[in-house]
This record gives sequence, C-alpha cells and structure tokens, in this order.
Amino acid sequence: MPFQAQSDSLIIIPPFLQAGDTVGVLAPASRVNYEDVKPGLAVLRDQWNLHVLEGKSLTSSHYQYSGTDELRLHELQTMLSDPSVRAIIAARGGYGCSRLLDQLDFTAFRENPKWIVGFSDLTALLSHLHGLGYASLHGPMAKLLTKEGGEEATESLRKMLFGEEVAYTIPSHTYNQNGEVTAEVVGGNLCLLAHLTGSVSEPDTRGKILFIEDVGEYYYNLDRMMIQLKRAGKLDHLAGLIVGQFTDLKDNSNPSFGKGAYEILQEHTREYSYPVCYDFPTGHVPDNRAIGVGLVATLKVGRAEVSLRFLHLESTYL
Repeated sequence: MPFQAQSDSLIIIPPFLQAGDTVGVLAPASRVNYEDVKPGLAVLRDQWNLHVLEGKSLTSSHYQYSGTDELRLHELQTMLSDPSVRAIIAARGGYGCSRLLDQLDFTAFRENPKWIVGFSDLTALLSHLHGLGYASLHGPMAKLLTKEGGEEATESLRKMLFGEEVAYTIPSHTYNQNGEVTAEVVGGNLCLLAHLTGSVSEPDTRGKILFIEDVGEYYYNLDRMMIQLKRAGKLDHLAGLIVGQFTDLKDNSNPSFGKGAYEILQEHTREYSYPVCYDFPTGHVPDNRAIGVGLVATLKVGRAEVSLRFLHLESTYL
C-alpha cells in the first residue's frame, strides 16, 4: 500500500487567479534588465489577461541588487499588504531575499493571502512562507516566461495559478528508488535550503516530499551542502525525494573531485528506503515545471516512468 504522510499543520492555499486580477511583478534580489522582462510581462497581460503592477525594482539598481534593501523591502511589503494584488511574481532571483525576511510584516497578508512565485533565491521567501503556514509556487519567473524550451513550464505555472489540474510524467532514471507516496511538497534551491538551516525560515521536511536543484556550484560544495542537510536531520524522515536539475557545476582544476552531481546525491541518499526520483524538470533550465510548495502531491516512482500529481487544488482560504 502506498505511504500516505499526514501533515501536522494546515497549509493555507491562497485564492486562485481569474482573468482581470492584478499581479505584482518585482525584483526582490539581484538587478534585472528591464528589456529581458518585457516579453514575460506581455504574456501576463495579453495571454493570461491579468493586470500587471510593475515594481520600481524592475528598472532600478544598487550594486548587484535591484535596489537598496530599503527599496526592495518597501516594494515587497507594499505588494504583500495590498489586498488588490492577488499574486506576486518575481522577475528573477540572484541574491538578496534573505536580507529582507526578518523585516517583513505578514499581518495584512494573513487577511488576504496571495500566491508568491519564484525559484532560486526566492527559495528563502517560499520556505519562510511555508513556515508561516502558506502555500506558494516554485516555478518560472517573469524573465523566463518566454524562454525557448520552457513552453511547458510556463503553461504549468499558468495552470497552478488558475487552479487547474497539474500532473507530470517523465522517464525513469538509473538512480531512482521505486515507490509511491502522497505527502506535502517542500524544497527548492539546495544552496538556499542549506543557508536557511538553523533559522526560523528552515523547512520542516519531516513526512514531506523534498525537491532540490542547484546551479553553478563546485562539486565539493554540493557534497558539503548534502552533508549539512544530512547532519541537520533534513533527510532522515522524508516521505520522498525529487532530485531536479544540477546545471553548470564546476570541478577543481587539479585534482578533480572525482564524482558527478547525481553520484554525490546518490551517495548521501541511497541508505534511505523512501522513493527517490532523479532528473526531474525543475531548476535553472528552460523546462522548469511549477511545483506547489506546501501542496499535497502523489509521487509514483516506477521502473519505466515517474509521475507527480498535485491533489486537492482548491483554495482553503475562506
């Protein structure tokens, strides 16, 4: 019989979008080229029929950031608190979200929950929201909505935001560990998950399906981050594990680290009996499928294929 995890907390699912709703688009971390965002803004306006509120951070900068901490904090806080904004979609990630977390006030957000969308550095905000009891969406950001090869990912985000059924099927991988589980999904960028460990924003992975991805890291640092999660007990009591894309990784010049990304990950997870899926389309790639952080899904890892189906896509907010 498939394992069914029981959540020890009620996750609030924000209201789904409808045509004509207002969504905010901002850059809460690194600076972004506004010209790179314009095609994605057009998708939101012209194809999804949404009213788009553009943040000043789309056109401002402060060193590597899209603005000073004060500007980015004020903009994010304003959109979080504005009841007319039904979702907030990041333009890009980079670095900077964790600098803002402890100063955000979620009082008004609790009265009018909304979807927050992003990945990479946005993992910090999504994880923080999950700790507060709210679902969010790990998926394509505004800059990437028209990226070639990402058509299915963009459509998956639209379906998630508008409350449509979402399910994925991919081929099996040699390193997979078969099994079936229904549980809440948490996770995101591995570097950020390690970074959040020990803070109030760290994810509770017990009984959850954890998904991980990363980009641009050295192989030895990937190994170190997995050891960090393991020593912190984040891998011990999972319901399942989804390994996404680990791209643009780097090796030592001499001597070589000696192992690839999936070899490193398998070394740290093969002792566990829960289902593990490798090569899932999530991460810093065009085909970055939307994943609901805090939503319940059924993960089936079989000999020939893997499926991930999200359940109960109904808003719990009354």
